[in-house]
Amino acid sequence: VPMVAPGNVQVHVINSTLAKVHWDPVPLKTVRGHLQGYKVYYWKVQSLSRRSRRHIEKKILTFRGNKTFGMLPGLEPYSSYKLNVRVVNGKGEGPASPDKVFRTPEGVPSSPSFLKITNPTLDSLTLEWGSPTHPNGVLISYILKFQPINNTHELGPLVEIRIPANESSLILKNLNYSTRYKFYFTAQTSVGSGSQITEEAVTIMDE
Repeated sequence: VPMVAPGNVQVHVINSTLAKVHWDPVPLKTVRGHLQGYKVYYWKVQSLSRRSRRHIEKKILTFRGNKTFGMLPGLEPYSSYKLNVRVVNGKGEGPASPDKVFRTPEGVPSSPSFLKITNPTLDSLTLEWGSPTHPNGVLISYILKFQPINNTHELGPLVEIRIPANESSLILKNLNYSTRYKFYFTAQTSVGSGSQITEEAVTIMDE
């Protein structure tokens, strides 16, 4: 098997889900056989938004021939990763380079996990929601947009409300009675808004 590990391993984080890794080629005489390529082992150490330790799954990407760089796609935003690089010949892999630590930046969150509308009165509705399953960063707020829908399904003026990230419910007041409303709800990190969840509800006609 090869004798030495690739040196000077560098990681360039391109965005919250993609990184590029560079390394110096090993001297050919240390390959001790036919150079087949390089393998990059990488794994997520932890999510920076959650302190959950879980089973660490190592991923391996193989770059054929004498390439000295490769892309690592499909990373999770706002996470800490480690990687190392090994050279491969027809017999097997050489030793691993020292582990390199890198972090991905924040991304936009997934949609809020649910949006539930309860307690309709003449002029109010209560909204409850769950935080995103994948915050992909530090949540800074929720954005609620809503508008009335009339009987011919035309949409009325859109109202937008920003809600602090630590809230999980809201009572909307001063609504019109016997009116259907459509709600659009998203979570935000400093990068931007994630995908939205939509819901409809009706205020009651009379007490």
